[in-house]
Amino acid sequence: MAAACDYVLATEKAAIKLSELTIGIGPFVIAPAVERKMGLSGFSELALNATAWKSAYWAKEKGLYAKVFDTVKEMDIEVENLATKLSLYNVNALIEMKKVLWKGTDNWTSLLEERAEISGDLVLSDFTKKALQKFKKK
Repeated sequence: MAAACDYVLATEKAAIKLSELTIGIGPFVIAPAVERKMGLSGFSELALNATAWKSAYWAKEKGLYAKVFDTVKEMDIEVENLATKLSLYNVNALIEMKKVLWKGTDNWTSLLEERAEISGDLVLSDFTKKALQKFKKK
């Protein structure tokens, strides 16, 4: 979800991981958003090292988070400050900025459908069925 946002604030406890490969599928559907936000190298590192958690500071370095705070209280103060600033901006300028930020994503409807089909096929594989059975037993 964070990758689909334009500006993300997080606490230092907001570690991330893409673990889909561990159960025989991949992060295909979310890949366009993650790659857009973090670049191909950040996405590749997350997707291929599917068992490792990455710190909030790593995610900030890769562009997922704009700022990382020590506490929720500090983050909440920044949320209020940012909301106030945004409310003072020209609405039309913000609309145009959103268009610029999301340029090149016009094909996402068909891309996400294609990626969902890949995931759907993989989730029916023997590998994934066995991997998911392990979760049922826990």
